[in-house]
This record gives sequence, structure tokens and C-alpha cells, in this order.
Amino acid sequence: MNTQEVANRLVELCRQGNYEQAQNELYCENACSIEPKGAPNERVEGIEAIRQKGKQWEASVEQVHSAEVSEPIVAGNHFSLSMRNEITFKGMGRMKIEEICNYKVKDGKIIEEQFFYDMGA
Repeated sequence: MNTQEVANRLVELCRQGNYEQAQNELYCENACSIEPKGAPNERVEGIEAIRQKGKQWEASVEQVHSAEVSEPIVAGNHFSLSMRNEITFKGMGRMKIEEICNYKVKDGKIIEEQFFYDMGA
């Protein structure tokens, strides 16, 4: 797959809530994931660590009230999209999260993801 095809498939799976399927299909074994400085799991490397990070996220969510994923913007081997979520977290209450998600693709697989967000926006 080229970068546009990877981006389109990621958006499709995210809109369906199939994040684990997206990781299984679209990520390379040594992919890395980067969160803002000071966030839990600020940087993890390898698909198993990314899967574990996803499971920790899911375990922290009590209820998803809304979720939106934009169309991707593609440039070369990179693409970006925005996500908007309203979520109730266990022990933390209801929050709005707006983020920009950046991805790097090589040989038809995501090799890096990086997230930029503000919680409570």
C-alpha cells in the first residue's frame, strides 16, 4: 500500500473503533509511538508495546460519548489527521480531547505515530 492507502485504511478502522485491527494490519513490528512530553507512555517502541499501551488506554475508559476522525492529509511518506473525542475516564470524569495525529509510513506500514493534544479543550 502507498501512504494514501495506509492513511485511508487507518481512518476507516479508527472510525469503526477497530484500533487493534489497525495496529495488526498497518503497523510494522518495530514501530514507535510518541505522546506529548510528560504523558504516560511518552515513548514506546515495538508493536507489542504499542498494543499494551492501547490496552491500558481502553482499561482507563469508562464510556466514549463521541468520537470523530478527520480525513487524512498526505505529504510524501507522512500523513496527519485530527481526532476529537469526548470520554469519561475511570476516576477522572468526562473530558474532551482534541488531537493531531501524525504518522510516518515506510514500505506500506506505519513506522511512527506521534500525538499532539490538549485534554479538557
